[in-house]
Parts: sequence; C-alpha cells; structure tokens
Amino acid sequence: MSLDATSTAQFEAVRPRLFAIAYRMLGTRADADDVVQDAWLRWHASAHDSVQTPEAWLVTIATRLAIDRLRSRKAEREAYIGWWLPEPLVELDERTPETLAELSSDVSVAFMWVLERLAPEERAAFLLRQVFDHDYADIATMLGKTQAACRQLVHRAQERVRAQQPRFAVQPETHRALLGSFMQAAASGDRAAMKALMADEVSLVSDGGGKAKSFLRVLHGAGRVAGVYWSLEHAFPGRVAYRQARVNGEPGLLRYVEGRLESAHAFIVDEGRIVAAFVIRNPDKLLGLPQALSQD
Repeated sequence: MSLDATSTAQFEAVRPRLFAIAYRMLGTRADADDVVQDAWLRWHASAHDSVQTPEAWLVTIATRLAIDRLRSRKAEREAYIGWWLPEPLVELDERTPETLAELSSDVSVAFMWVLERLAPEERAAFLLRQVFDHDYADIATMLGKTQAACRQLVHRAQERVRAQQPRFAVQPETHRALLGSFMQAAASGDRAAMKALMADEVSLVSDGGGKAKSFLRVLHGAGRVAGVYWSLEHAFPGRVAYRQARVNGEPGLLRYVEGRLESAHAFIVDEGRIVAAFVIRNPDKLLGLPQALSQD
C-alpha cells in the first residue's frame, strides 16, 4: 500500500469520530463536515512519519478547529432570533445503521441544548472526557491546558449537565410507546389526552431562526404546551400528520402540515411523562429530512 493510500486509510478510519466530535461541538452537519474537511487537508499536508498516533493527532486537530469555529460563531449565535437548537440527525428506519457511528453515544437534542450553554473549551473538555473517554493527559495536550484545569472544566460542565438530566433512564420501547400515544392525540387535536401524557411543569423550546414562527421564550405548563399542539391542528383540521423517527439517537417525531415537513420534535421523558419538548422549525435545519409525507 502506498504512503498516500495508507494515510488516506488512516484518516478514513477516524472520520466518524471526527464528525461525531465536531457535530457535538457545533450542532450542524455543514460545520461538522467543514471541520472534517479542514482536518483532512491538514493531515494530507503533514509529515506523517513524525506522527506517532494518527488518531490522537487528528482528534486534536479536529477539536481545536471546532473550538475556533465555535468561537467565531459566537456573534452569529448571539444575533440568532429565538432559541438555537441543533440541526437534527434523523433515522427513519431503526433497522438501518446508516448513522450508527455518529449516534454511538449521547447526542440527544436535550443533551445538545445543555452543551450550547457551555463555553467552547468547557464543552470540548466535557465531550472528550465523558463522551469519548479520553484521559486527562490527552485532553490537556489537545486543549493546551494543565490536567488540573481540564478537570475543573469537566467538573463544572458535569454539574450543569447533571442538573438537566431526567432522574430515571427510559427504555426506548417505553419512550416510543409514549410518543405513539402523544402523536395520535396531537394529530386528532385531543388536548386532554395530550395533557395527560405531560408532566405538569413540562417545558417547550422552539427554534424558528427568524424564518418560521417560534416562541422567543421557553413555555411551561401542560395546559400551555398541549395548547400549542392543539392550535396547529385547530388551524389545519385533518391536515396535520406525525411520523415517528429517531431524532438524534432517540425516539422523536416529524410533523407534516398539508403533506409538507413543518418541524422535527425531540422529547425528554421521565417517570412515564413528557417533561420537555424541543421543536425545530428553522427550515434551514430541516433540509436533509424527507420533505413530503410518505403514503406508505
């Protein structure tokens, strides 16, 4: 195998991990793909003989590129209209492992929502340690900090993430069954049935990015959140449909209005009730999803 072929094979072996890190850092496919491409260009131009561990070298480069890009996006994110949620990674057929490498560990919309509130280096240190299982010596090298500083970054991030996690783990089949019931209630405009499936203090976060209607504050309360779903069915009677899908590795829903994709929905479920809903309506973040409702 030639040197070029060897270096290409080494890069391709690590590509899924690089994408996974970049997506969790940046929240969009385009930004993650750009980081992976930039990492490839730097790898292609590097002196491979001097690289002892290609994977560590590439992960370091991708992490630093993602941090730089996240910092450069700060002003853009601050000017974003409303709440910012990640571009959803959606699988329609759970038997198809097409994004298995990307979704090999926690990447839920709820998790990404919490990560968005971390500083770039805090976010990187937490992900490298808790999601990708790097030791502190490696993280310190990647971030150019001391191990003690990295431990502190991870500790602070852990506290914020832990505060947002549900108290009990939910089995995927239980999660799917609950969303199936909610889907039927929402599609039929049964407000009482929707409320019964929600915790009293359920919250709803919506992301329209100024390009689709969304709420500029987080909504709270089962009555209010159920009312949001009810109002759409009331406005388009019989023309709202839902499709179950895996949204960022967890059971979720795609919503169609008059046969066209309108939004993607992710949920936090705890003790048999929906405790949070995340609604992604920004059309730019839905481009990679099925735009028309299948009649299958």
